[in-house]
Amino acid sequence: VLVGMAKGGLPMVGMLSVPLLSLVIPPVQAAGLLLPIYVASDVFGVIAYRRAWDGRVLAILIPGMTAGVVLGWLAASVTPERVVTLLVGAIGAAFALVTLLRRAPDGPPRQPRLVPGLFWGAVTGFTSFVSHAGAPPYQVYVLPMRLDKAVYAGTTTLTFAFVNAIKLPPYWALGQLNPANLTLAAALMPLAAAAVWLGVWLVRVLPARQLFALVTWSLLAVSVKLIWDGLAG
Repeated sequence: VLVGMAKGGLPMVGMLSVPLLSLVIPPVQAAGLLLPIYVASDVFGVIAYRRAWDGRVLAILIPGMTAGVVLGWLAASVTPERVVTLLVGAIGAAFALVTLLRRAPDGPPRQPRLVPGLFWGAVTGFTSFVSHAGAPPYQVYVLPMRLDKAVYAGTTTLTFAFVNAIKLPPYWALGQLNPANLTLAAALMPLAAAAVWLGVWLVRVLPARQLFALVTWSLLAVSVKLIWDGLAG
């Protein structure tokens, strides 16, 4: 449901999915379970925004994101479960705090730059692999460009469609795209699809600032619990 609501116009809500599941199952399994749902949802987004995207931004981000996914794969394959739990909690807490403290970009719009794009692309790929939390570093790089609304939405959609697609082989290698997880993911997909319309409805009827504040504080609370669990082993 959280994934579907995110695709329905509440992207911040999706950040809760992996941390919340990580309270009850291993975080790598949680991310692997949700990955097919993200990939299936991305198909519709790519179709919708296939003509509205910034090719230069994508060209700069893709190499960095690929390297970040590989780094996340290597980290997940050798890191103890409690350390991954701690990492998921730290990423979520950092995102929540940045969101609560962040100010709107000022000054003239920035142009896409190669070195910052490769760096933030790598961070995006890594955090996306670990906990499907690539949005914060992506936004640090892209928001100051002040892209047209449709171009921003399309570039974001294509960026995460790419990064989610290249996560499939590593998660398969980690054993998380197994028949049990895929069967459960298939059973959950209708809920995600229905929740897309729930997200659209909530965008229309709820005050955005209060909703995002609630989600952000919830993410911070769950993340602090995961950090505690990781430190306590």
